[in-house]
Amino acid sequence: MARSSDLGILIEKLAAARAVTVLTGAGISADSGVPTFRGADGLWRNFRAEDLATPEAFERDPRLVWEWYNWRRELIAATRPNPAHSAVVELEQRSEEFWLITQNVDGLHRTAGSRKLSEIHGNIWMVRCTDCGSVEENHEVPIALLPVCSRCKGLLRPHIVWFGESLFPEDLSRCATALRTCDVLLVIGTSGVVYPAAGFASMAKESGAFVAEINLEPTPQSGLVDLSLQGRAKDLVPLLL
Repeated sequence: MARSSDLGILIEKLAAARAVTVLTGAGISADSGVPTFRGADGLWRNFRAEDLATPEAFERDPRLVWEWYNWRRELIAATRPNPAHSAVVELEQRSEEFWLITQNVDGLHRTAGSRKLSEIHGNIWMVRCTDCGSVEENHEVPIALLPVCSRCKGLLRPHIVWFGESLFPEDLSRCATALRTCDVLLVIGTSGVVYPAAGFASMAKESGAFVAEINLEPTPQSGLVDLSLQGRAKDLVPLLL
């Protein structure tokens, strides 16, 4: 469990910071009951996430992929933001400069009230037309199979960055600015093994930021960061306020 002295240091750093950047991963959503969809949790009808979340899988069998995403949407629709999400919103409101970078696609940060954010892997409640490229919100549960674009009737796909696809360039650019200009980088609930997010802590530290992580257990980044706090995001993040 996190030591009170370490918590005190981080509270002081955040209070004194002009610019704060937060990076979140699956750990912050797990406290809301969102499954990780990787490993054992990721199995669905004997398929792994890595077999379904690809452009090739969608081209081969779009109905199967949409059935999986509809199942995920139904699970996520039943969840709500937790105290860690709310605390991140308050950090945004308190900070002169703030940016949130999330690897999560569940949309819970937006639901909680976060406004200055990059959803670098996309958002499960957004759809994109495979013909005209238009992106729009869609909260239908269940979603019609197969969903079509309201503008051109082209086939819609989830607005998600799949395996084998590049992150959106505008997101990467905005994130790089936030990482290079922040005084404090707070990394919450991510093991730091999936790139490019795995390199974000190094980028901020090289630019002079104080980097702290909050995670259930030590991560490959724990030796790099200035402070590593072990515990649940929903318990620890609100204490930073």
